Amino acid sequence: MSRLLYALLLLPLLAFAQSYPAKPVRIIVPFPAGGTTDLVARMVQPKFQEFLGVQTIIENKGGAGGSIGSNEAARAAPDGYTFLMVFDTHAINHFIYKDALDPFKTLEHLMLMVTSPSTLVAVTNFVPGNLKDLIAAAKKEPGKVTYASVGSASSNHLGILQLEQAAGIKMTHIPYRGGGPLIQALLGQQVDIAFVSTPLILPHLKSGKVKGIASGGKKRLTQMPDIPTLGETFPGMEMVSWFGLLAPVGVPKDITARVRRDMARAMGGEIVVVSAPGSGSTFTLELPRAERPQ
Repeated sequence: MSRLLYALLLLPLLAFAQSYPAKPVRIIVPFPAGGTTDLVARMVQPKFQEFLGVQTIIENKGGAGGSIGSNEAARAAPDGYTFLMVFDTHAINHFIYKDALDPFKTLEHLMLMVTSPSTLVAVTNFVPGNLKDLIAAAKKEPGKVTYASVGSASSNHLGILQLEQAAGIKMTHIPYRGGGPLIQALLGQQVDIAFVSTPLILPHLKSGKVKGIASGGKKRLTQMPDIPTLGETFPGMEMVSWFGLLAPVGVPKDITARVRRDMARAMGGEIVVVSAPGSGSTFTLELPRAERPQ
């Protein structure tokens, strides 16, 4: 009798798992449209929803370094219909913003999706055109050079802090709500420099709207080989961003396994990101080996 009762109790769970997904799935991007996290989400969206079998809706919920959108995802029902795509600010927001929930207690980390080197760029009216001259200008007038980021303790903020420490300089931080607003600030000559995810800034580099100072990868960019790496001036220094997929704690394991599998399939082992429609600029972000579809 007890076995029969146990089996009857399991039936609703089995039926739920077998019918998943039965309605559209949303992916919260905790930044405004136009940034790299948004770009990655929208590039994987068509294939992901094809494999999953239902519509996938991208919702931009920017603010507080990504913690507003992250909090919404963490508080969502753990039914497999809300997911979160994050940038590297995610790991430390709860130390910076008092209202940010602890992501390691409220969210399940499903997979590291892609990584991307950043590029240090300058606006065209900024006189220094290389890292040596930038450092000299910052030393001459401490605090005069301004730099943009997508929020305190984001990778582009920490990258500049690392550069300041290595070079013995001080610059002024101007944070923005996301990659899209940051790009607009650069194009509007509102700040001097910024570390920007390479896929996002590449078309503007190629069109001459900004100038490259240094690449954050281990090697020079194939698309812009004249831009030296940070490591050529400061050995061992790199600037790389990562992007991941998360879910509220409590989503059934068979559903998270399905989502992880379909997302890996959607990326196909690598994702070629077109940085801007019609720009002709492409950049390849590689799927981590552990997540490659078999």
